[in-house]
Amino acid sequence: MSAAADTTTGRLARLKPATVVPVWLFAIVAGVLIVTTTTGDDHWEWLSLALGGCIVLTFVLQLAASEKDGLVSRTMLALCGSLVVLAAATGVVALLR
Repeated sequence: MSAAADTTTGRLARLKPATVVPVWLFAIVAGVLIVTTTTGDDHWEWLSLALGGCIVLTFVLQLAASEKDGLVSRTMLALCGSLVVLAAATGVVALLR
């Protein structure tokens, strides 16, 4: 491998957590807030809005990273993780209410 390929691989390895973890944290915080603060059937609307916010945040972070290599894998990792977190929050809401 050349030195340029090693540099690109190292940069991509650093970009993955920097563009994925904030989306997961946003989903966790949003899920906890929605589960603890909503009343009645409002939680269904808020959970879907939280997923929409995760999608927007994912694309903002990917655009800010300005790296086309690995874009799809980083985007899918961020969105699938946030979907799992919000699905767990939906399960908690369904069991508690």
